[in-house]
Amino acid sequence: MVPTAAPALRRELGRWDLTAIGINQVIGAAVFAAPAALAASVGAWSPWLVGAVGVASLLIALSFAEVSSRFDATGGPYLYTRAAFGRFAAFQVGWLLWFTRVASWASVINVLATYLGRYVPSLAVGWGRALLISGVIATIAAINIRGIKQSSVVVNLFTIGKLTPLIIFVVVGLFYIDGRALVPGAVPEFGQLAASTLLLVFAFGGYEVVPVPAGEARDPRTAVPFALVMTIVSVAMILILVQVVALGTLPGLAQSKTPLADASMLFLGAAGAALMTAGTVVSTTGNNMGQALSGSRNLFALAEQGDLPAVFGRVHPVFRTPVTAILVTSSFSLVLALSGTFVTMALASAMTRLVIYVATCASTLRLRSPRFEGRVRPATFTVPFGPVIPLAAIVIALAILTGATPTQIQSGGVRSGAYAVLAGTVLYVIAVRGERKVAAVSPQGN
Repeated sequence: MVPTAAPALRRELGRWDLTAIGINQVIGAAVFAAPAALAASVGAWSPWLVGAVGVASLLIALSFAEVSSRFDATGGPYLYTRAAFGRFAAFQVGWLLWFTRVASWASVINVLATYLGRYVPSLAVGWGRALLISGVIATIAAINIRGIKQSSVVVNLFTIGKLTPLIIFVVVGLFYIDGRALVPGAVPEFGQLAASTLLLVFAFGGYEVVPVPAGEARDPRTAVPFALVMTIVSVAMILILVQVVALGTLPGLAQSKTPLADASMLFLGAAGAALMTAGTVVSTTGNNMGQALSGSRNLFALAEQGDLPAVFGRVHPVFRTPVTAILVTSSFSLVLALSGTFVTMALASAMTRLVIYVATCASTLRLRSPRFEGRVRPATFTVPFGPVIPLAAIVIALAILTGATPTQIQSGGVRSGAYAVLAGTVLYVIAVRGERKVAAVSPQGN
């Protein structure tokens, strides 16, 4: 009797689906809250700093684009590091990538509870907050289990829903800008620049998820590089324009807790403020949806390659989705969301993703070596100027990481990250030992 093959993931995502996933992942809570924090830290230099971090992000994304064009399976940076530097290094990158998604999901859903709490205070504290967060996470998990196409459609709708109020804010607000507010003063101190840069790493972060569901894309080796570049270019334009309008229309921006809603109140009235609040809710919910989609695929990829116990790679026989990975990712996000805060989880996410950026850019360089010919596919997209861009991206990421202050490191959830690495390493050892036991008892010659 011929054994039945295990169900496989469906390839249903196109390049614009991947682009929507990327934009949805990057445009989350930060775009609605960061303008005030940036104004408080670096003032009128903030649009320029947004642009600078956007350029740095594009350099990193270009490296992602090249290395991703060599692969067509699920996993993203985990697969690239595995091919370039071996199994254990790749596991740590893949596990950190999963933790980044879980921590980011936990941070953003806390913002959702806070904003809804403005209208229904009981949703921001106690059992009301716990029930809200649990209900949203359970609903998102159910949608993800139902199928990648359904998840993609929901992500696309949320992406449109979050971009619409931002576009209205920018287009109308440009006519109300006071140019004097945009004139930079003295150059900020290094500490202020470092703090704002780390916040912007979180604001721009998320594009690294674009290659993760490559195993469910129709033409991943061309669609993923396209989606990566389009995501960064689109997001950079939006973030710069939002910062310019907020800075130029809202006196006292640095003191605002809801900057876009407050600025909209001045030139769009109460309806504009309500639109921005609704946009925040849509944006955070859509971002949560993307976290579940990409985070679960990270966990699935680790199991698929044998670096986690096989149960984590179980595919639903009907819906063809990584059901165990979705449930585990959702459960861990729920625990972190209920026990942590937005700031703690956001900084944890920012610092762990910088490690992932360095590993991916280093993989881009290493896989160019002739020794890898025949072991990995040739790149369908190559970054220009030889090693310059990947090396520059590595230097930038390391500089941002080492520029973090001790307070940021402590509040950034380093302890949570260390526990996550320890737990992942234990699971990795279990998987490897199980693999060796199976090999030892398998009949020879089969």
